[in-house]
Amino acid sequence: MKFEKIHNKGQAQLFKNEYLEMMTKTHPLVIWSIYIPVMMGLLYYSFFQLNFDTWRIGLTFISGTIFWTLFEYLMHRFAFHFLAENERARKIVYVIHGNHHEFPRDRERLFMPPVPSLILASIIFFLMSMLMGKSVFMFFPGFVLGYLIYGSMHYAIHAWNPPYKWMKPLWRNHHLHHYKNDNKGFGVSTTLWDRVFGTMFDLKKEKEDKEKVNELMFR
Repeated sequence: MKFEKIHNKGQAQLFKNEYLEMMTKTHPLVIWSIYIPVMMGLLYYSFFQLNFDTWRIGLTFISGTIFWTLFEYLMHRFAFHFLAENERARKIVYVIHGNHHEFPRDRERLFMPPVPSLILASIIFFLMSMLMGKSVFMFFPGFVLGYLIYGSMHYAIHAWNPPYKWMKPLWRNHHLHHYKNDNKGFGVSTTLWDRVFGTMFDLKKEKEDKEKVNELMFR
């Protein structure tokens, strides 16, 4: 995604209709409040109605969270950065992710908004149920938790400096993705898959401008 200028202020206008435009924005707490009841309900159903034991629920739940990290990487790399050839496809990619690269500090678009998020989640749940059967009721909540952690980490990376030293490579990897080379650094909640697939920045060779990074934090 190449833009004449990356804007660190303002936000893109995605639709002329004010109601559609409003539906493209959200706050992290809104998404958490939607999905926590969904997660709890599915886990409750797994234990009390399907009678799965605690260990199986826990392991399947954790598997779903781990699987999310791979899903996140693949979606970000191949779907969100899809090189569209026609104008309509380019506009779709811009609405989905391109606007975030042009306006990376637009805090209202750091999470997928509720309506498209719920539609996509429903489709994924259906596809998983076709493959996994009743195990989906334990796996999908873990997958959703992975999404919530991803979204929150994404918000935090753009909003604040890393609170712990071990988080710094993750912060730097994502900022370099935005401001240096968007063909690397696709991991947001973890750098694991960037390291596995060779798209991790060599942070030892990348000069760090602490003053510039501090300017990009929300105040």
